[in-house]
Amino acid sequence: MLSLSGFEKKYPSGFEVVIPQLDLPQGIHLILGGNGSGKSTLLKALAGIHPANGRVELNGVSLFDQPLEYRRKIGFAPAEPTFPEFLNLHDLIAFVAKAKQASVAEISELKAVFEVEDFLSFPIGGYSSGMLKKSALLLAFMGQPELIILDEPFTTIDAQTQAQLVRLICQRAKEGTGFLTTSHQSGPIELLPLTSVLHMRSGKLATHE
Repeated sequence: MLSLSGFEKKYPSGFEVVIPQLDLPQGIHLILGGNGSGKSTLLKALAGIHPANGRVELNGVSLFDQPLEYRRKIGFAPAEPTFPEFLNLHDLIAFVAKAKQASVAEISELKAVFEVEDFLSFPIGGYSSGMLKKSALLLAFMGQPELIILDEPFTTIDAQTQAQLVRLICQRAKEGTGFLTTSHQSGPIELLPLTSVLHMRSGKLATHE
């Protein structure tokens, strides 16, 4: 499903993430690693946010040769989401729905899952960290993406939302959606049927099925 070859992301500081070859089938894949190991850097590059070198393909679609088509297949929720403070979640949903061709039924379902109705019309500048995370997660699932990338998805959200998110990930995985995630929250992660666990240290990956 997701294939990397000769992947390199380098910074002027000298830190780099280098992955010679990685092939991940459809499933739920977890990346573990300490702070500064390169996890978020890798996820942002795979989401098409940070530039990188090498080959990245999702189901045969290249991030570098077909960037628009690739990004339509991706859902991404960062660890610490930020949005323009003058917008509200209703505005963001409308924007992403148009880009990802999300259906009204799907949007209604996701609103219910993440329980966002009470703050849909509030300016984002007044959102709590939990409200921001719920918003980012909802947007990541919109449009039936083939791969959903979730960086620390269980932080800042309450236990009930964590349980809802676990159920949603399991449901979408059964329907054929792939997941690539990081997490320091061991409880929720233990409820997921993981396909593989990848360990990142100093920008290098080791895979354990």
